[in-house]
Amino acid sequence: MLNLASATSARWLQQVEQHLDDILLDHAHCERKAAGTAMNLMFAYVENLDLCREMTAIVNEELEHFHLVVALLERRGIPFRRLKPGSYGRRLHELVRKHEPQKAVDRLLVAGLIEARSCERFDLLRKQVSDRELSEFYGSLFESEARHHSTYVRLAKMYASDADVHARLKELAAEEAAIIAEGDPLPRMHS
Repeated sequence: MLNLASATSARWLQQVEQHLDDILLDHAHCERKAAGTAMNLMFAYVENLDLCREMTAIVNEELEHFHLVVALLERRGIPFRRLKPGSYGRRLHELVRKHEPQKAVDRLLVAGLIEARSCERFDLLRKQVSDRELSEFYGSLFESEARHHSTYVRLAKMYASDADVHARLKELAAEEAAIIAEGDPLPRMHS
């Protein structure tokens, strides 16, 4: 369903245990960036009205999630602030091919893989975190991340055949798994 080539390691769960505030803060930034990604795709492919409609829905939902995470931070006394990003997103975006329509396919699939990894991590958080509020919170976000992943993969098929999209998704998923396996010393949602 999620097209991930690997599962999250215990290393990340240790980062969560030791740096929960930073993970939550990074989550807010991830939601903000996810809304920006959807908006950028809408601007880049404005002639595709179906894509624009789907991106509008994702922008709205991601911004809603951003506000939910910020409210969670406020309830916990964690001030929202700038945070140095991890390398995950940048490294994935470096894999995007430069020429259309391959560029559109890759941009959509990279966004889909990020959503898939978020979905997998939210599932882990809802199952592993003993804090009931957080467990319920991540359980409430799990389905939308899976839906966003599916939407991005489906939209990529507007720019290439099913076979080409699935082949490229498999390649990108392998690269994503390598990035995740390498990890990031910064405790982040995608470290």
